[in-house]
Amino acid sequence: MVDITPEKVENVSPAEVPEADLYHAHSFWTKYVFCQDAKVIAIQYSGTAVVIGMVGLVLSWLMRLQLGVPETFSFISPESYLQFVTMHGMIMVIYLLTALFLGGFGNYLIQLMVGARDMVFPYVNMLSYWIYLLAVLILVASFFVPGGPTGAGWTLYPPQAILSGTPGGTGLGIILMLVSLAFFIIGFTMGGLNYVVTILQARTRGMTLMRMPLTIWGIFTATVLALLAFPALFVSAIMMTLDSVLGTSFFMPAIVEFGEQLSYGGGSPILFQHLFWFFGHPEVYIVALPAFGIVSDLLSVHARRHIFGYRMMVWAIVAIGALSFVVWAHHMYVSGMNPWFGFFFATTTLIIAVPTAIKVYNWTLTLWRGDIHLTIPMLFAIAFIITFVNGGITGLFLGNVIVDVPLSDTMFVVAHFHMVMGIAPILVVFGAIYHWFPLMTGRMLNDAMGRFHFWVTFIGAYLIYFPMHYLGFVGVPRRYWSMEDTNFIPDSAADLNAFITVAALIVGFAQLVFIYNILVSIFKGKPSERNPWKATSLEWQTETVPPGHGNFSKELPVVYRWAYSFSVPGTVDDYVPQNVHPNDVKLVEPEGS
Repeated sequence: MVDITPEKVENVSPAEVPEADLYHAHSFWTKYVFCQDAKVIAIQYSGTAVVIGMVGLVLSWLMRLQLGVPETFSFISPESYLQFVTMHGMIMVIYLLTALFLGGFGNYLIQLMVGARDMVFPYVNMLSYWIYLLAVLILVASFFVPGGPTGAGWTLYPPQAILSGTPGGTGLGIILMLVSLAFFIIGFTMGGLNYVVTILQARTRGMTLMRMPLTIWGIFTATVLALLAFPALFVSAIMMTLDSVLGTSFFMPAIVEFGEQLSYGGGSPILFQHLFWFFGHPEVYIVALPAFGIVSDLLSVHARRHIFGYRMMVWAIVAIGALSFVVWAHHMYVSGMNPWFGFFFATTTLIIAVPTAIKVYNWTLTLWRGDIHLTIPMLFAIAFIITFVNGGITGLFLGNVIVDVPLSDTMFVVAHFHMVMGIAPILVVFGAIYHWFPLMTGRMLNDAMGRFHFWVTFIGAYLIYFPMHYLGFVGVPRRYWSMEDTNFIPDSAADLNAFITVAALIVGFAQLVFIYNILVSIFKGKPSERNPWKATSLEWQTETVPPGHGNFSKELPVVYRWAYSFSVPGTVDDYVPQNVHPNDVKLVEPEGS
C-alpha cells in the first residue's frame, strides 16, 4: 500500500554506481534507422511485427475462403492451403506476438517503468532488432522460391516436413523456415539478455523488485522462459536442417517414399516433438505472462483501485513460468506415449491452472467496488479476462487424455488455441496500444473508431470461434483443404464454415480501421494531457511526452511506493505517483482547521 504520513520518510539508499554516458545520435540514420534508443527500437519491432502480422491475417482470409466456399478460388490448391496454414501459424505465434510483447512493449516500457535512462546494452539491443528483421525477410523470401514455403504445418513435424510429398519439403521452403527461426532466436537472445540485466541492475533508487509494476514482472518472467526454452527450438531447427541438407538422421527413421528406400535410418521423429513442445508450451506463457502483467496495470489504472493481492500476483506469474516447463507433452497424447506419462502431464496441466485461476480471482477483486471507467483500454482488458477464461476452460478439456484423443485433430483444438493464444493476447495488445499511445505520440486515438474497433473485434471473435468448437465436436478435422462428401460430417458444418468465413472477413476489416486510426492520429489526433489516465507508474512521470532521449531529466526519479496507489484515503488526488516524496503528497485539510 502507500504510506502518505509526512513524518515517515523511508530511507532511500544513495546510488551505488554513477550513471553511464548515453550514446547520442549524430545523423538521421543513427537517430531513426540504426538507433540505439530503446524507444525507437520498440517502434521498429512493433512496426515490423504488424506488417508481417498483416501477411498472416491475409493468409487466414485465404484459408477461410477455401473452407467457407470450397474450391471456388482456383489459386487456393491443396498444396497452397497447407502452406497458408503453416505460414499463418508460425507468423502469428513467433514473428507477431512474441516480437510485439517482448521486442515492442518490452523495449518501450522496461527502461521507463524501472526508472532507467536506457537499456544496459543499447548497441546489442539495436543489433537484436536488425537480426529479427533479417529473420522476417528470410521467412518472406520462402514465398518466392521454387515450390513456395513449407506446408508441413506450423509445428514442422518430421519426417513429412522434409519429404517430397510435402509442399516445400525438399526445396528451399523448409530450409528458409528453419534458418529464419534460428536467426529469430539469435536476435531474441540479444534482446532478452538486455531485458533481464536492465531489470535486475538498472532500476532507479527505491525501485525494489516488489515495487515494480506487474507489466515488468510479466515481461521479465517471460524473457527468462524464452532464454531457457528457445534453445530447444534452435537445436531442433539446426538438426532438421542437417537432416534435410546433409542427409543426417537426427529425426528421420528408416523410411520408404513412393516405393524407394531413402538413406535415412535410426532417427526419432518423437524426439523432435519433445524438443518442439519443450519450447512450444513455455511459448504460450512467453506471450501470456506479459499480457497478464499489462492487463493487471490496465485494470488498476482504469478502475482507480490498487491491484488486489500484489505479492500473490507476482508469485503466480513466477509459478506459472516454472510450471510451464513440465506440461509440454500434453500436446503429444496421440504420439503413442506411455499412459503413465499421460497421467503425469494431465496432472501438471491441472496444477498450472491453479496460479492462473488465482490471477483471474485477483483481477475480479481488483474491479470489485472500483471506480470503473469504461475507457477503450479497460474494455479490452475486461474482454481479455472473459476470453482467456473461456479458452482456459476448453484447455482443461484437452488436458485430459481421454477427451483429448478424439478431439486432437479436430477444429476444437483450433478454436481453443486461437481463444487462448490468438484472440486473448491480441486483445491485450490493442488495450495496451490505446493506453500507451498518448505516451508514445503525445496524441489520443480517435475514441469513436476505437469503440467500433473493440466491439467488432470482440463480438466477431466469438462469432468465429464459438461455432468452431461445435465443428470439432462433430468431428470436422483441421488442416483439411476440402471435406467433400464425408459421411460423418453433417450438412450444418458447411453452413457454419460459410458463416465463420463472413465473420472473419468482417473482423479483419475492423483491424484495417484500427491501423487507419493509428496513422491518422499520429499526425492529427487530439493532443493528450501529460498523464491522461492519471497513472502512478514512472513512464508517465517523465519531463516531456513523448519521453526524450534519456527518458528523465538530469536526476533520475526516486521511488517511494508501489505502482498502485489509487483512491488513497486522505489525499487530494485519487492517485499518488511512485516518485512523489511523502512530504509532497497533497492531503485533505481536516474540517474546522
